[in-house]
Formats: sequence, C-alpha cells, structure tokens
Amino acid sequence: MTFEETVRYRRSVRIYDPEKPIDTAKVKHCLELATLAPNSSNMQLWEFYHVTTPGTLQAISKACLDQSSTRTAKEIVVLVTRQDLYRKRSRAMLAYELEAIAKFSPEHRKAARIKNRKQYYGFLMPFIYARFFGLPGLVRKCIATAIGLFRPITRQVTESDMNAVVHKSCALAAQTFMLAMAAEGYDTCPLEGFDSRRMKKILKLPAGAEINMVIPCGIRKPEGVRDVQIRVPFEEVYRTL
Repeated sequence: MTFEETVRYRRSVRIYDPEKPIDTAKVKHCLELATLAPNSSNMQLWEFYHVTTPGTLQAISKACLDQSSTRTAKEIVVLVTRQDLYRKRSRAMLAYELEAIAKFSPEHRKAARIKNRKQYYGFLMPFIYARFFGLPGLVRKCIATAIGLFRPITRQVTESDMNAVVHKSCALAAQTFMLAMAAEGYDTCPLEGFDSRRMKKILKLPAGAEINMVIPCGIRKPEGVRDVQIRVPFEEVYRTL
C-alpha cells in the first residue's frame, strides 16, 4: 500500500475475526518501528508490553471493561510512559551523543558540542523532568516566567506539563505502531477506557509508570468497522496564514 492507502486502511476495529491469526513476529517488528517515532528531546520515556498469552489477554480485557475489541483481540499491546526513568535515559542519551561527537564531529567543533550536550542531558533534562509533589515544577515555572519577560521561552514546564509531554511522545509511538500494523494488513483500536490501577497490577508496573494506551490487535470482521468514517469538514479545522 502507498502511505495514503495505509492511512485510509487504518480504522479503529472493534471486533476481530477469531479464525484469522496474526504473526507475533510481525507485531513485534511493528513495535520496533514504533521506537523510531519522534519524541521530545529523544528521551524515549516509554515501554511497550506485547501481550500474547491467553490468561493475560483475558485479564487485560477485564481491566478494559470487557470491550469487544479487547475481548476478540488476538494480541494486545499496552504502551506505558516511564517518566520515572528520566535520569537513566538522560545519562544514556548523553553517552550516545558524546560517542557520536567523538566519531563524527570536526575537531574544531568537538569541545563546544560536548559542552552543549553535557549541559542539555547532564543538567537540563534531569531538571526539567524532575518530580517531587509539584515543587520542581513550581520552581521551573517561576524561572520560565522571569526569563519570559525578556525573551521567548517554553512556558509549559510544570510537573503536569511534563507529564503531558511524555504522554504525547508515547502517543506518537502508538500512531506509528498502528500505521505499521495497517501496512501489514493488521488491525488495531486505540483504547483509553480502562482501569489503570488493575492494568498496572497485571503488568507489574512500578508506581512511576503510567498507562498511555491499550491497543488490541487482530484482523477485522466486517461488522467491527463503522461503514462511514466520520470527520469534521476539513474547512473547519484547516487554517492558512
């Protein structure tokens, strides 16, 4: 399929065909492609849980209110945000960046680039993602407001703002995964209706992890897709300046 055909093929499928299996290895590969999705500062604060065992599928469906999409799914993918790993990921990104600078940067630019990356991943990222009862976010907000009096600056820096950033990045990975699945002829349905507490218990997640999205996977039955894909007229959402 062309890209446009893939986008148009992807639908939110709510009933999957029990007679048509899907290839677990292909689903895993689609998740590998999802890791290529753009994300804020390349921090990659996400994890993907690929569920294939019948017992766990049943438990997850129950936590998703036994919706038809999870009840009939062959496999389920749960996307999880891991803002609590910000220190680990920032250290990893700094190491990758320094290695790349050593290999590829011109000699006369290495020192400046090393300093920039150490400031960004060594200080700024740990500072911007830190959480402690809202206090780091309040400090960041005060700093941003003061600097904003003199020059443009990112103002969405509270703890709730950064939590939204992490979830937006994870949602980009979810969309990449669903398009990759569509290109394979597989179907998905992004769900936000679930019991997050039960879901975290099923997946044995730590307190700092959050469920971003649950995506049942399979091959559609005709009655699992609405006949018409309803969208607000393009003219109502498109603006040109």
